Amino acid sequence: DMPVKLFGKRIGVGVMVQQESLGLFSNLNAGAQASYKMKLFKGTLSIGVQLGLFDQGFKGSEVYIPDGDDYHEKNAIPTNDLHGTAFDLNFGVWYTHKILWAGLSMTHITQPTVKLNTQEGSDDSGYESQAGRMLYFMAGSNIPIKNTLFEIQPSLLLRSDIKSMVQAEVTARVRYNRFLSGGVAYRYNDAVSLQLGAEYKNFFVGYSYDYPLSAMSKAS
Repeated sequence: DMPVKLFGKRIGVGVMVQQESLGLFSNLNAGAQASYKMKLFKGTLSIGVQLGLFDQGFKGSEVYIPDGDDYHEKNAIPTNDLHGTAFDLNFGVWYTHKILWAGLSMTHITQPTVKLNTQEGSDDSGYESQAGRMLYFMAGSNIPIKNTLFEIQPSLLLRSDIKSMVQAEVTARVRYNRFLSGGVAYRYNDAVSLQLGAEYKNFFVGYSYDYPLSAMSKAS
């Protein structure tokens, strides 16, 4: 992402590509981003939109159901490789100030429904998948410690599907000389994490390790 000036206006532009594999599923999000930036209360407000595609695949050819298995419905699980793509829309606002920042965004606004078809292009598989909306709120601060090179950087992340799920995460980081940083985070009823990072001339490299605390992780 980067800032540009277009017709005398302050514009932010960016490109996002995210790919993940979960078992036999693969998800790809790709989009172009644009935001309008303006000065507000000695800070900067950005209002942005992302237009792109939500792409999903399912490796049905790798499904294996043992003989004599009465638990799975064989007809309910596709045995062909399936793939589909749908239009995706995301929106957000972001405010930065000398000592604080905050953002509110929503992903998959249109709740894109992907119709999963075979590799040959057949559209009669009858299988489909939907990406649900997700609302995010982030806020944080940058508090310098007087007469030192240290800064305290607390932050909060809330996310919700606007139906029943709400997840909260709080983070406490310490940054030294605007270069090295480290901290811990707690995600409610889920995990704690250790975070390390370094930044130099507008580049940031970070590492995070999650230690799960949920009942499922303890059982497994």
